[in-house]
Amino acid sequence: MEMLEFIKSRRSTRTFLEKPVEREKIEAIIEAGRYAPSGGNNQSTHFLVITNQDVLRHLASLAQELFAEMTASEITYPSLAGSIRNSKKGGYVFHHHAPVLVLTANRIGYDNNMADCACALENMMLMANSLDLGSCWINQLKWLNRSPRMVEALREIGLLENEIVLGGAAFGYPNTKTGLPNREPLARKGNPVSYIE
Repeated sequence: MEMLEFIKSRRSTRTFLEKPVEREKIEAIIEAGRYAPSGGNNQSTHFLVITNQDVLRHLASLAQELFAEMTASEITYPSLAGSIRNSKKGGYVFHHHAPVLVLTANRIGYDNNMADCACALENMMLMANSLDLGSCWINQLKWLNRSPRMVEALREIGLLENEIVLGGAAFGYPNTKTGLPNREPLARKGNPVSYIE
């Protein structure tokens, strides 16, 4: 596929089959993330690759509990407000029941930490698309960085003392009629461009 068309074909998947992703595909996704650009070539993004379903259930349950304790206002970021609302209803699973969740963490106080993680996540989501896997950006654990209970849970699975989770992505086989990701490009309604010539 021509590169621009391939990039346009990457869409978010929010319903996944209960089918494990092959280890070689997971490793290819992670390798794509590891080869993303980083500020000063620091290569300090830490990839927490979670396929253990008990851990995924625990994180989802804890996140739901913590979000349900929050209050959203009219100025709350819409996606965060949605997590709060859905958690109060119950049954909220922030990672969409995907069989693989990759969290990207980086050093606290490092000025490029978010940018480095974002570049890695985009590389991984593009790689997933090339492997006929669905993906979805996951922000929820970044929003819970100040929760001692979530930080403790993340440290139990490998987050280091000097790190914070800055993003994540869910990966798996899409629950679609074809079993393939939806690749119909969405029209752009934002992202203005100004050429200064």
